Amino acid sequence: MRCPHCQAELETPLACAGCGDALAVPAEASPFEILALPLGYSIDRAELKKRLSRFGRLVHPDFFATRSPEALERAEFASARLNAAHATLADDAARAEWLVRYLGGPDAESERELPRAFLIEVLEWNEELEQLAAGANAPGAAARLDALASNLAARRAENLAAIQRLLVPLPARGSPALSRVRQELNALRYLDRALDELEALRSGNPARR
Repeated sequence: MRCPHCQAELETPLACAGCGDALAVPAEASPFEILALPLGYSIDRAELKKRLSRFGRLVHPDFFATRSPEALERAEFASARLNAAHATLADDAARAEWLVRYLGGPDAESERELPRAFLIEVLEWNEELEQLAAGANAPGAAARLDALASNLAARRAENLAAIQRLLVPLPARGSPALSRVRQELNALRYLDRALDELEALRSGNPARR
């Protein structure tokens, strides 16, 4: 991949370090391509942060304020694409979601199942959440909220570990393993909603179930 203006080798489709020009970023450029990282679930977070900083300097709109309106517009768009790519890759669940879609796995609408062992836990958690929502100010409620939040957070970590096992190494396109990853992502969404509800109960603004 070379710069269309000076023919220098490009590290990222965002901009050219050689001539300093922001480029028209292809719509199909993936988050991994934008941040010049190999495709995969495992991420070196220190390296990801370094690349965000380095590429961010290349396309920061302030450096294009005195250039043509077209160059400034390209820089603003490239900066937005960089930030979106970083947000996807820095978040374990978002990164898994992107990889499942890229590899042709099911979306949340076509695969709504939860991991089988998770279903029993969901019933127990729902009952506990309903009781806590009905008596958030009752004696001992704060301790029960903390215990349930700790339990849910630990279960979320287990789900992320299961996703890592399924995606490292990356399965083949269309692999049945992608359906299992989708189920784990469905479980993560439930856990995140439940944790949000617990936080709302702590703050005294319970969410509607």
